[in-house]
Amino acid sequence: MSIVLVGSTSGSVTLQEPAVAGTTVLTLPAVSGTVLTTTSPKAGNVLQVVNATYSTSTTNSTTTYADTGLTATITPTSSSSKILVLISHVGLSKGSASGDSAINIRLLRASTSIATLATQLGYQNSAVRLDFSGFFSYLDNPATTSSTTYKTQFANANTSAAVTVQSSSDTAIMTLLEIAA
Repeated sequence: MSIVLVGSTSGSVTLQEPAVAGTTVLTLPAVSGTVLTTTSPKAGNVLQVVNATYSTSTTNSTTTYADTGLTATITPTSSSSKILVLISHVGLSKGSASGDSAINIRLLRASTSIATLATQLGYQNSAVRLDFSGFFSYLDNPATTSSTTYKTQFANANTSAAVTVQSSSDTAIMTLLEIAA
């Protein structure tokens, strides 16, 4: 026996009975639910995506790391999930005060540095302003189902000349993807 579902304005879908002996039951959830064919996602499936942007120009004239302002928070659904962090830092620049300046960028989970994304980025041994971009990715294993915040920090790599992120109010982007393990 087949079931035919007719659309409200046009079209239809026909559901055929399974070609197996016995009874097969498909229980549909309430209107607000989702039909899942399995309760365990396959390894590599993207479970959720979080995206954040920041566009306030920030300058650092020291070799001490300071926040770029770019931050994003995700709450993993499983402690075995991995978090793929994708970062687009456009509007990076080094000032013209020193030819020896460049940018170091690192990634933090909460207050712990988990990766150095760039060292000596934009290095040029001349006293001219240099504008550039940096694109980074990092696969993290936070091993938690608690809310987890990621952020980037930057510093001048060599001297006390100014380095800037989001110069001209360019927009930096951080995307977090929860990946099933």
